[in-house]
Amino acid sequence: MGSSTGDNDDGRPAGVRDRDAEGRARNARPRDGLGRPLPYGAPGVARQPEGVVRTPQETVAEAQALLDAGKPFHAHEVFEDAWKSGPEAERALWRGLAQLAVGLTHAARGNVTGGARLLRRGAGALEEWARGAGQWRPHGIDVAGLAGWARGLAGAVEGARPVVDAREAAPRLR
Repeated sequence: MGSSTGDNDDGRPAGVRDRDAEGRARNARPRDGLGRPLPYGAPGVARQPEGVVRTPQETVAEAQALLDAGKPFHAHEVFEDAWKSGPEAERALWRGLAQLAVGLTHAARGNVTGGARLLRRGAGALEEWARGAGQWRPHGIDVAGLAGWARGLAGAVEGARPVVDAREAAPRLR
């Protein structure tokens, strides 16, 4: 609901919506390292550009750097680019990796149910892809190790560690 001055509660003029260059609705609010929206005008973490086509090696290296920095939400966006732009035969691999990153994001935010669910879903997707493709180390990615990491973290967030430190819990992709 807007204020009596005709502004939105976030300080934007009434009726002004965030749009990208193509006119699609986009939330331009700054985000923190876990992708949570911050108030307009607050300093935030730079967003990952969307639609970047990278080699698999570039994707893994950039995602690992983001995971190591405690930014799994941003790593998920890198995996999402690979999922959307990569070869059809690898899309399920990249989607599974994106699900792991989002699962870690939710776990770090304290969303136990969503975090555990996405971690297990991502682990299952990776295992299914690897069985079908007959590859357990595509592009050097340790699919079996990541699936085990995800299932272990899912159990941990449901147990004694309901909130995890994204940096400390970050997996090794290779």
